[in-house]
Amino acid sequence: DTTDYRGLSMFLAEKTPGTDEAPFPTPGMSGSEIEVLGYRGMKEYELAFDGFKVKGENLLGGVPGQGFKQLMQTFESARIQTAARAIGVAQNALEVGMQYAIDRKQFGKSLIAFPRVSGKLAMMAVEIMIARQLTYYAAWQKDHDKRCDLEAGMAKLLGARVAWAAADNALQIHGGNGFALEYQISRILCDARILNIFEGAAEIQAQVIARRLLD
Repeated sequence: DTTDYRGLSMFLAEKTPGTDEAPFPTPGMSGSEIEVLGYRGMKEYELAFDGFKVKGENLLGGVPGQGFKQLMQTFESARIQTAARAIGVAQNALEVGMQYAIDRKQFGKSLIAFPRVSGKLAMMAVEIMIARQLTYYAAWQKDHDKRCDLEAGMAKLLGARVAWAAADNALQIHGGNGFALEYQISRILCDARILNIFEGAAEIQAQVIARRLLD
């Protein structure tokens, strides 16, 4: 009886496990892999449903019209775990950039001996620590059943920015080598880029934060 979010419900859609040759054996479901720039450890697929059947008993929660509310409840957790993943990417960038700065010699000494390089690494470490502590706090709030959309949004926004900055700075430390695919940092940079987009783009996080500040 409604055309807005109150008419949405979620169902658990059962899928028969597929194979590389036939990834979508379930009748009424088809899909194709989307090739992406980075972050390839988690595959992306386009899904299509045509005559796909779901049992009525698969209604999530057993009550119609709860779909939007259920989706919103997942965002706090999703944004916290995305922030945590961003910290992992940032930490990896720091470690790879530092190791290269130690190993690479210029003018008879390691790159890390140059203040411009060591300064980049120091700020990377500081920013990662700040993002990590904010993410821990948001996770603590969630674990204790407290509202944390503000904290989750902050952690995700900051974590994604720190991951991108760390990857960019680590690549800069590599110089021209950082742009070569044979060096790990080129992959890290591509992996970092998506973190500002999924589970709510940076602009959405900022909107959530600003709205809560006005509460």
